[in-house]
Amino acid sequence: QPDSAVSKALGLGAVGYIAIAAFLALIGGLFSEMSLPMLALFVIYAAFAAFVHELIVGIAAMHSGWFPAFAVALITLIVGILIGFPPLALCILTGFTAATGPAFADMGFDLKAGFILRGYGEDLRQELLGRRIQLFAALIAFLIAIPVVYLSYHSYFLQDLIPPVARVYAKTIEAGAQPGIAWSLLIWAIPGAVVQLIGGPKRQLGVLLATGLLINNALAGWAVLMGIALRVAILRRWGDRGRTPMEIMAAGFIAGDALYNFFSSIFSSKGK
Repeated sequence: QPDSAVSKALGLGAVGYIAIAAFLALIGGLFSEMSLPMLALFVIYAAFAAFVHELIVGIAAMHSGWFPAFAVALITLIVGILIGFPPLALCILTGFTAATGPAFADMGFDLKAGFILRGYGEDLRQELLGRRIQLFAALIAFLIAIPVVYLSYHSYFLQDLIPPVARVYAKTIEAGAQPGIAWSLLIWAIPGAVVQLIGGPKRQLGVLLATGLLINNALAGWAVLMGIALRVAILRRWGDRGRTPMEIMAAGFIAGDALYNFFSSIFSSKGK
């Protein structure tokens, strides 16, 4: 029964991705830029890329709590370049695929946290009710986020508050299908795979390395190293007894960082 439910959900999701990809192609005006066979190929490839992106990112997130969303989206983008999609189609493809994985992973985080808090599924009725409530909360948040993003993105762009990976996407699309792009990707995929193999499936070391190359802030790296050092010291000193206080402390750091960034961005935007 669980396997059949998962298969049904994945099949329904695949059909939904095809419909969404066709809708994006329609509103994006891709029918005026591409031939009918290329347009059909774009719809199929975009749906396939979004589906694969969702699975890879979701599995990585469940293993490590860190998901390689930008890495997988970049790979699908480069394959799209090699296929020969025009720049507008590549922009739509990138936005579509980059949105699926994090949404899947974040929802998985939320449901997993609820699963733990509700007693690891011992009460099936309570578990199903809790999941349903969490789903409704996520849908409400999604509806609220749409107008918030629409009203605030212009201010963020004016302050050049753009994620580093967005610049990577843009540079990749600008570069186009140059002769050496596939070869460069293959060459640098080898050390990335080696680093990932060293860390194992539950540690996304390859993704962390790539993230460090994109973030132009040395303090972020030192903060990560400090966190690792504190974790090792706490577990060696107190063992499993120190795990809960350590996780609470980490949650406090994350909450404080989020509050600071939220209010500082609001006040800076208001001032400008």
